[in-house]
Amino acid sequence: MSITPAPSLVSVVVVNWDRREMLRECLASLERQTWPELEVIVVDNGSRDGSPEMVAAKFPRARLIRNRENRGFCAPNNQGIQAARGRYVALLNNDAEAEPRWIEELLKAFQLGDEVGMAASKILVWENRGAIDKAGHLIYADGQNRGRGSGEPDRGQYDRLEETAWPDGCAAMYRKEMLERIGGFDEDFFAYADDAELGLRARIAGWRCYYVPTAVIFHHHGSTLGRFSAQRMILIERNRMWLAAKLFPWRLLLLNPFYFALRVAAGAYGTMVGSGEAARFSGARGTWLLIQCLLKANLAALAGLPRMLAKRREVARIRRLSAGEVCALLRRYRIRLRDLSLK
Repeated sequence: MSITPAPSLVSVVVVNWDRREMLRECLASLERQTWPELEVIVVDNGSRDGSPEMVAAKFPRARLIRNRENRGFCAPNNQGIQAARGRYVALLNNDAEAEPRWIEELLKAFQLGDEVGMAASKILVWENRGAIDKAGHLIYADGQNRGRGSGEPDRGQYDRLEETAWPDGCAAMYRKEMLERIGGFDEDFFAYADDAELGLRARIAGWRCYYVPTAVIFHHHGSTLGRFSAQRMILIERNRMWLAAKLFPWRLLLLNPFYFALRVAAGAYGTMVGSGEAARFSGARGTWLLIQCLLKANLAALAGLPRMLAKRREVARIRRLSAGEVCALLRRYRIRLRDLSLK
């Protein structure tokens, strides 16, 4: 059942799984927001650390939705989006803290036109607040994606209000009307690359996104599964293939194995010289673990490939950009191979 949105109300959805203390700080930062009309929706994924009880006791104004099990990132966010009463829906990771004007600043993006459906935050690293975590999103030609400026010192190089590909789901705002038209997160993805899939789908449907540098977030990077966990690697690799199969123009999709091979080669070089994420898997044991992750991810991606290809027909019903325009969009926001594999 569709809920008529309140014009000035912003709904913030926070998904949690066994991160009570981080969640406490996250919700406290939302209580400090300068935007007066705010509803907070916490969707808990079966936490056993007392998180739901803490929310009920310390943040009684927050709406709490409790799941019996860990449903990942996509499904609980969809639950929160469906329950949201605001015209705009913001997502905030439970391991992130927002500066007081975060909501108020993000809303400025939607004043730039009715076709603006998404707004991206300036996300800094919580442990090193002078470092960029993400300032918008970039994507490689095989579907792998990463935050713009990730790991760079914050010297003001991303301090301009400008269009970007799409927001990172860690700290994003969406026009609820857009989500109702194109659908929410693809729950097959479970977690990782889901924000890129939603963002690219929205762009294909004709919506735009702006990056707002004054909307600042501090994020504990990779705290959910661990930045270099095997499960995280498998989900990232599987989902980038699913994203490509579902959304990429055929001319680019057919080249996917070629671009994937280039990225693997660059990662192998990074391992040898000690650069990039692949370098964390150095040594015989680490290399074998990385190979296992890639094999498992590819097998899982192939198993779900017919389902993703079938979803291309669903995307066709909302399409506003031609295949050529999508390719141009991906080129415009393409991450360099060096930045993806060696940083």
